[in-house]
Amino acid sequence: MRLLYGVVGEGMGHAIRSRVVLEHLFAQGHDVEIMASSRAADYLSKRFPEVHRIHGLHIIYEENRVRKGATLLTNALDSSVALPSQIRAYFKLVEDFKPDAVVSDFESWAYWYGKLHRLPIISVDNMQVLSRCNHDPELLKGIRTQFEIIRAFVASKLPFCDHYMIATFFFPEARKDNTTLVPPILRREILDAKARARTGDHLLVYQTAEGHSDLPRALTDLEIPARIYGMRRDLTADVVEGSLRYRPFDEETFIDDLATARGVVSGGSFTLMGEAVYLHKPMLSVPVVGQIGYGRTSEHVDAVVLREFLDDLPRLSENLSKYQQDGNTVALSTLDALLDRAAAGVL
Repeated sequence: MRLLYGVVGEGMGHAIRSRVVLEHLFAQGHDVEIMASSRAADYLSKRFPEVHRIHGLHIIYEENRVRKGATLLTNALDSSVALPSQIRAYFKLVEDFKPDAVVSDFESWAYWYGKLHRLPIISVDNMQVLSRCNHDPELLKGIRTQFEIIRAFVASKLPFCDHYMIATFFFPEARKDNTTLVPPILRREILDAKARARTGDHLLVYQTAEGHSDLPRALTDLEIPARIYGMRRDLTADVVEGSLRYRPFDEETFIDDLATARGVVSGGSFTLMGEAVYLHKPMLSVPVVGQIGYGRTSEHVDAVVLREFLDDLPRLSENLSKYQQDGNTVALSTLDALLDRAAAGVL
């Protein structure tokens, strides 16, 4: 099949997941045209011969919070300049390709092209779990209003796709038809790391947002060995300060540190969550809430929170030991079946 594949550029999780799916699609003999924005375009361009860069939304952070006003304003200004020429170039390129179906990882341009031309559209991402599944009311206590706002946004991003394939390591009940939940789609490097995974002495810390100056102090106070990524983005080599080792991002080194960590402290990236669950690594998530026994959550991290997390590691590790996932078998076979239905005109 000729497939138009769109990847949203905000956050690297979409690009990392899409890399795995795209490698599978090409291996299956599909002809795929890739559209991606921002960092996703940079990442995928290094791995595929032709990736078309498109305009996409971006988010402005300050002190670990989204600056809603600045985010809206900068996207509006950027769009007013980029959109007219973008629309012409985009539709000319896709018209020449003549896709049979669309796959979108939370990306709107490919979706709208598919809608305009009445093509089958398959959504492949993790976000739709918010809008298409039921959630325990206990989880939403105190955050119901924020949740409903986010759910409305997610639902409006790619409405009325022919099918939604949702990557998730927890499995709530679907509340809408044409919805299939599958395990997280993992990089080959993570699947390979399973064989060498062990429990070491260090914590893996991955935090890219601003406003977490208390975390290094808490780690230092407790003398916890930590491999820290993202807090110092200009590094070209390791910087060691007591028990803390700040590292520049390197995929191979990061995965090795993850596979040998005693636990993970992160801002709640779904990609890292899925990888940590697969490798049976408990996670302290800031600020994403999780109550399925695989980790803990806190709005801020200090020495008390860290100590409670460390003390709870045995229980969390026991819970994680029960989680099993057969690589990407379920997810990719599900996508193959959906594409077969699209090709047969019955999706």
